[in-house]
Amino acid sequence: MNRAEKAALQLQAVSVLGMLKETRTYDELADLTGLPAGDLNRYVNGHVLPGTDRARAVIDGVGRDTLAAELDARIELDSEGYVDNSGIVFDQPFLDLLAPVAAESFGFERPDVVLTAATDGITIAAAMARYFDARCAYAKKSKETAIEEFIEARDRLDSGIELTYYLPASALAAGETVLVVDDLIRSGETQELLLDIATGAGARVCGVFALIAAGDEGIERARARTDAPVGALSQIE
Repeated sequence: MNRAEKAALQLQAVSVLGMLKETRTYDELADLTGLPAGDLNRYVNGHVLPGTDRARAVIDGVGRDTLAAELDARIELDSEGYVDNSGIVFDQPFLDLLAPVAAESFGFERPDVVLTAATDGITIAAAMARYFDARCAYAKKSKETAIEEFIEARDRLDSGIELTYYLPASALAAGETVLVVDDLIRSGETQELLLDIATGAGARVCGVFALIAAGDEGIERARARTDAPVGALSQIE
């Protein structure tokens, strides 16, 4: 880990602790984290940064459990079981806290490009790209007239509808490492098309991540397509 990565990890841990402190006393935060209340006070107030081991423990341990619980609390389902995650994807500061937790929890290799599909996946992809200092690219269901070359992937769904995604060819180069990200994975069809785009570009996939998995089908479908880590922070049935 270089100096910049270490500093980013430490600052993200402080951000997680600051969020937890909003609804807890320092003694309660100490019970939750196992860290001394005096040290937590100094971290939260910016007097000193936690060491690397403590920072990783906060993000990978307490951070994941607490942020996953917060994520679950923000998910709403309607009477037909459709997911409303607008309370998550519209909250960029919250997604910025989730990004390092996801990266540490699933052990994703640093990508050159974070790839998603427009539109709801863009905010979490931007947060992940910012954390990894990577580029962010998103595929669309339509072509932009000013762009001449695209990488495209298509699939005929069980309903008979053909789904096609287009990515400008300049957004992804052969040999680059790609992390596929989305807000929600249900059937896995969108993620499969994004993996097809990565393959079509000659890129190497280093992981597939979703904020929310609705059932197991999509996760298993993605795992069948790549040996890279695949996971979601929250799962609903």
